[in-house]
Amino acid sequence: MPAQAPDPQILITDDARDIREPLALFLRRQGFRTRLAASAAEARRVLDETTIHLVLLDIMMPGEDGLSLCRALSAAKGPPVILLTAMLDGDDIVAGLNAGADDYVTKPFNPDELLARIAAVLRRVPPVELREGAARRRFAGIIHDADRQTVTLPDGQEAELTAGESRLLTGFLDNPNAILSRLRLLDIVRNREPGAYDRSIDNMISRLRRKIGDASRNPPLILTEWGHGYRLAVSTVEDCA
Repeated sequence: MPAQAPDPQILITDDARDIREPLALFLRRQGFRTRLAASAAEARRVLDETTIHLVLLDIMMPGEDGLSLCRALSAAKGPPVILLTAMLDGDDIVAGLNAGADDYVTKPFNPDELLARIAAVLRRVPPVELREGAARRRFAGIIHDADRQTVTLPDGQEAELTAGESRLLTGFLDNPNAILSRLRLLDIVRNREPGAYDRSIDNMISRLRRKIGDASRNPPLILTEWGHGYRLAVSTVEDCA
């Protein structure tokens, strides 16, 4: 019997303890998992440590403000963001939406309204889908056979991949030369490996690098983009007959 997907996890980022803690309790009672952060810096650490499906983000915080973090999440194709704002000025709301926010609520907010907005955002955020194309593709002289879950190196040596490794490589081949965040890679892998967690992505990347012979390449094919994710440094991916 397939493992059941875990409940969505929401990161509440607000410097006001009297907002984030009661809100976390309310959301847990509605079936969500929650993580808390009192600043953008703390939120970044949480996002790097665990899978977050949606961020509730206060705009006005000491240090880095919510708009800056929202822009960073949007650029990295991170989880959707609902802004929590005391600002009623239309320009401020437009600035938030332009920063990549998916929605906003003004303080003080009705918890039931917020719950409805969370559900609406989670419904419309599409899951990561892999390209429906040729089962065999060539990149940098390597052939990936998605059906057989193998890679064949330029010297003819073949290596078997796990289902997660094969899906991970498919995600890279669907997005050559694009930076993929660890969160997005987790979404790609999780469909095949429900028990996957974000640190397992790093281990999977290491195994995949070994199997495609990255140790003997300079520079390697799979590059670490510090603070952002990983990138497959190829410009051409060809379908094989």
